[in-house]
Amino acid sequence: MTSSDPVRFPADFLWGSATAAYQIEGAAQEDGRTPSIWDTFCRTPGKVLGGDTGDVACDHYHRWREDVAMMSDLGLKAYRFSVAWPRVQPTGRGPAVQRGLDFYRALVDELLAKGIKPVVTLYHWDLPQELEDAGGWPERDTAARFADYARLVGEALGDRVDFWITLNEPWCSAFLGYASGYHAPGRTEPAAALRAAHHLNLAHGLGTQALRSVLPSRAQVAISLNSATIRTKTDSEADRDAARRIDALANRIFHGPILHGAYDDDLKQDTASLTDWSFVRDGDTTQIRQPLDALCLNWYTPTLVSAATEADLANNTPRRDGHGASEHSPWPAADRVVFHQPPGEQTDMGWTVDPTGLYDLLMRYSQEAPGLPLYISENGAAYPDKPDADGRVHDPERIAYIRDHLGAVHRALQDGADVRGYFLWSLMDNFEWAYGYSKRFGAVYVDYATQKRTPKASAHWYGQVARTGELPAA
Repeated sequence: MTSSDPVRFPADFLWGSATAAYQIEGAAQEDGRTPSIWDTFCRTPGKVLGGDTGDVACDHYHRWREDVAMMSDLGLKAYRFSVAWPRVQPTGRGPAVQRGLDFYRALVDELLAKGIKPVVTLYHWDLPQELEDAGGWPERDTAARFADYARLVGEALGDRVDFWITLNEPWCSAFLGYASGYHAPGRTEPAAALRAAHHLNLAHGLGTQALRSVLPSRAQVAISLNSATIRTKTDSEADRDAARRIDALANRIFHGPILHGAYDDDLKQDTASLTDWSFVRDGDTTQIRQPLDALCLNWYTPTLVSAATEADLANNTPRRDGHGASEHSPWPAADRVVFHQPPGEQTDMGWTVDPTGLYDLLMRYSQEAPGLPLYISENGAAYPDKPDADGRVHDPERIAYIRDHLGAVHRALQDGADVRGYFLWSLMDNFEWAYGYSKRFGAVYVDYATQKRTPKASAHWYGQVARTGELPAA
């Protein structure tokens, strides 16, 4: 094969795009929906750029038919979306609100009618505010509440949906939400963040059991982890230890119990100044380690670390860990680790473009979980896209980003990784959390004033890949 030959993916490779409820739905106060932690966080002055909220977002709640038709026109084969917990179970307890479930029933039916596979994520960060008022993820009861919620949604959609993801990026929920405070609910309590991580793991395990109790046997259950590819600035022993410490907090704190049924001893030792880990009860890791049908990975950019020098500590060297500006670290008990900007081209988020990191991640999980199918449930890039004079949106940087990362996926396939699908983040421009509407990840341009959707050049390019299963030569 030469560099000019097209790259062919397996015929059954799943090509999709992804979104999240709070980022696109809007209708924040309609049909019984109550506030989530993100509704509250957005109304806290200074937390979200420009004071933006998800109250309207992309108005997908009212424009879903148009959006599904657009997916069909682009040739997408699958659509990963999340269910808004406060839309279907407003207090996080008790029976479901049927109006909320009816929205997702109708959305799924329309997807199926267009030949698009629905992939449901149960939790993409919108915890009902009442559960946060009761303590949120640092409290064990929240995991039990999630299991009840998972059962309700499974009962409602299980006859239509056969691919389920319990949690999206529990690292962000735990450490950006409860350690750095950069995400909702905005708490800065490192010990609570470690408890939250465990209870999110427990929620995954209990939720998986709840789903399997109501879903047909054909259904697949997975989790989406934003595992990091961690590299060291030098090959020194100190830098390698810094990477080990961050690997424990970024990766092994989740895949340790989920895949192997245990938390690693070094993680506990590293964080012993914050907690004795007594919140992990007998039997918890057995509950967490449920059989999975797939492992989903979200990936954007590598992580580069070194051990802090005395000069770094004296100068209070700022962190550049890609997770927003906060005086509080999202890395509990890792104060002597310095994060660096990896060299190379950057996206509008300031994230370095390096697809070799995605290849390395896929090969790692091929070894961590041999025999477990892998999916890329998020990958994409933000760029400052604008329509031209004719109303078209050209985004060659995004096309190059997607092409090169798909090339890395194909290389991993050739080297033995069992990768079954790829979901582009994101279908359309949307509310980008603490960045508000200032960053555009979408393959489809959204004019927020009019809600007009305009597929960018990357949307047409990616749609052609989805239709043919071939990656065109550069």
